[in-house]
Amino acid sequence: MVDWRELAATGLGLGRAPYGPGTAGSAGAAALAWGAVVYGGTQGGYALLAVALLLYPLGRNLAEWAEREWGEDPSRFVLDEVAGYLLGAAIIWLAAGIPDAVDLLALFVLFRAFDILKPWPVSRLEEIGGGDGVMLDDIAAGILAAALLLLLF
Repeated sequence: MVDWRELAATGLGLGRAPYGPGTAGSAGAAALAWGAVVYGGTQGGYALLAVALLLYPLGRNLAEWAEREWGEDPSRFVLDEVAGYLLGAAIIWLAAGIPDAVDLLALFVLFRAFDILKPWPVSRLEEIGGGDGVMLDDIAAGILAAALLLLLF
């Protein structure tokens, strides 16, 4: 039987991708955001925000479980990428209106860049440690990516 913690921590299994599990988890989040665009109507941005906010405490606790099970900051744990990307998509939606596919793709590229390169303050938040550190760096990456997109477009 599949452990619900493993299923959630791996983003419904996306974190088990053999290459780029963080990118796979982010792509799953982008697909979810696109589903909100197509089916969510004007309230989709609020739905994405609610999901991102609910994923934070779940992810914080599951990150600590995942580190006990799989070692420090395991790559297969992608709930942090999902929460960070969805928060970025919600910010764009609520600040500028319903995003299109180009907006969500640009957010994906910037989010992954910030998550991988970890500029300040992303790198600083990662130093917090524990489940909060695992989650907060990706939350910051999502906020920074959305802010940059809003400034550029």
